[in-house]
Amino acid sequence: MNQNQPIFILPEGYSRTIGKEAQRNNILAAKQVAETVRTTLGPKGMDKMIVDSTGDIIITNDGVTILEEMGIEHPAAKMLVEVAKTQEDQVGDGTTTAVVLAGELLKNAEDLLDRNIHPTVISKGYRLAAEQAQKIVKEIAEKITENDYDILKKIAVTAMTGKGAETAKDILSDLVVKGIIQITERKEGKLEIDSDNIKIEKKVGDGISDSELISGLVLDKEKVHTGMPNQVKNARIVLINSALEIKNTETDAKIQITSPDQLQAFLYQEEKMLKDMTEKIIRSGANVVFCQKGIDDIAQHYLAKKNIYACRRIKKSDMDKLAKATNAKLITNLDDLNPDDLGFAGLVESVKVNDEEMTYVRECKNPKAVTLLIRGGTEHVIDEVERAVKDAIGDIIAALKDTRVVAGAGAVEIEVSKRLKEFSTSLSGREQLAVQSFADALEIIPKTLAENAGLDPIDMLTELKAQHEKNKWAGIDVFQGKVVDAWKYGVIEPLKIKTQAIKSASEVAELILRIDDVIAGGSQKSGPQPSQGPTDSEM
Repeated sequence: MNQNQPIFILPEGYSRTIGKEAQRNNILAAKQVAETVRTTLGPKGMDKMIVDSTGDIIITNDGVTILEEMGIEHPAAKMLVEVAKTQEDQVGDGTTTAVVLAGELLKNAEDLLDRNIHPTVISKGYRLAAEQAQKIVKEIAEKITENDYDILKKIAVTAMTGKGAETAKDILSDLVVKGIIQITERKEGKLEIDSDNIKIEKKVGDGISDSELISGLVLDKEKVHTGMPNQVKNARIVLINSALEIKNTETDAKIQITSPDQLQAFLYQEEKMLKDMTEKIIRSGANVVFCQKGIDDIAQHYLAKKNIYACRRIKKSDMDKLAKATNAKLITNLDDLNPDDLGFAGLVESVKVNDEEMTYVRECKNPKAVTLLIRGGTEHVIDEVERAVKDAIGDIIAALKDTRVVAGAGAVEIEVSKRLKEFSTSLSGREQLAVQSFADALEIIPKTLAENAGLDPIDMLTELKAQHEKNKWAGIDVFQGKVVDAWKYGVIEPLKIKTQAIKSASEVAELILRIDDVIAGGSQKSGPQPSQGPTDSEM
C-alpha cells in the first residue's frame, strides 16, 4: 500500500492556501486596494473615473465611493472596503486616510514577517501602538465650541479642498456652517445635531456658487391645482398625514341604487364629506396644506377657491422635516385640528427649475430642519459637490459633538509617529519593532500628500520632522511646497477623523495578519470542478 497517498479533507472544487503564502496573498490584495485610492489623497489628489457595466460614469476622489463602485471581490480586500464604510458612517470623511494607513500597516508587517517575527507578536505590538496613538492624539487636540464660527468654517473648507466643490468652497462652507448651527439643539447641556435635518437637494443649472441655504425646505412637489396661488406670504401651514379623499370600505361592499335620485344623493353626500374636510382646514386659519396621502379633485377645488396652496403625496421623511422647520404638528384626524397645530413660514412659493415645478418653504422662524440647494453645470459635477458637502457636514458635526479638533496637512501623523517612537524605547521584546513599524506607517499620510503634489517626499518628511521638534502643528503646504504651521493656515480637521482612522486601520491590519489559512469554495453552478490550486480571482 502506498504510504504517501494524499488524503483529501475538502470537497472537490475547493482550494486552500496555507501559511506564509496565505498571509502574503492577503497583504498583497490589501496593499493594492490602498494603492488604488492613495493617489486621491489631499488637496492635489487626482480623481478616478468608474464606468459600470451599464455605461454609467462616476467621477470622484471620495475613497469610499471609489471602493464601493469598484465591486471588489477579494475577501481580504473587502475588509479594507469595510474600513472605508465604517469611517464614512462614523465621521463622513477620512475614508482614504483610513484605507491608506491600513495598507501601510500591512506593508510594514510584511517586512517584520520576513524577519521571522510571529504574526501574533506583530498584532500585539500594533494593538499597543494603536492604544498609545489614541492617547497622544487626544492629548494634542484643541477644544472648540459651537461659537467658534471661524474654526468651523475652516473645517468645512479643509474637507472640501481637493474635491469637486473646491472652486466655491468659501461659499459652500459658509452655507454648511450656517445650516448646522441652525439645526443644532442643546438638550440637558449636550449638543444634539442630526445630519438628516440638513436636506441636500440637487438641481442641474447655474454654477456651484449659485447654491443656497434655505431656512426651511425645498420639496420636489408642485401645487395640486392651477387655481391656487403661486406665492403665500406669512404661511400658516397644516401637515396632514391622512388622505383628503373618501376612503374605500375595508371589506368588499355593494351599494344598490335603484333610482337616479338615490345616485344624486349618494354623490351629494360624498361631496359634502369632502367639503366638511376642507371647511375644517379653512376654519383653522391654514393657508398652506401639505398632505402625505392623496387630495381628491373636489377637495382641491374647494381649497383653490379659498386661495389655499396645497401639495400631496409628500414623503414621510419630508413631512417630519417640515414639522421641524415650521414647528407644525402632524395631524391624522381633522376633527382635532386647531390653530395651535399650524406651523409658520415667511414664504411658500412655487418655483420652476428646469421645466420642473418645485415648492420652496422659506423664512421659517428658528427652523430645526433646513435645505441646502446645490447647483452645478452637469449631473457629474453636482454629484461630486454633494459628496464634498456631505464630508464637510460630517466633519463639522463630528467636531462639535467631540468638541476637539486637530490640524491637518500631515501634522498629526508626524507628531504621533514621533511620540510613538519615543514610547517604543520603553518596551522590551519584539513588540518594540512592531510599535516602530506602526510609527513608520503613520508617515505614509504626509508622504502621500507630498507625492500627490509633485514634491520630493524625502525632503518634505525630513523638514517636517525637524519642525516638529518645536511645533506640533507643522504640516505640508502642498500649494507652496513648503512646511508651514497648519493650524495658522486654517487646515483643521475633527479629532474623530484621526481616532477612527487609527482604530479601524489597526484593527483590520491585526485581523488580516492573524489569517494563515484561506479556504475558498468552488463554484456550485456547474457541478463539482476538478481540484486545483488557487486562482488569482479566488485568492
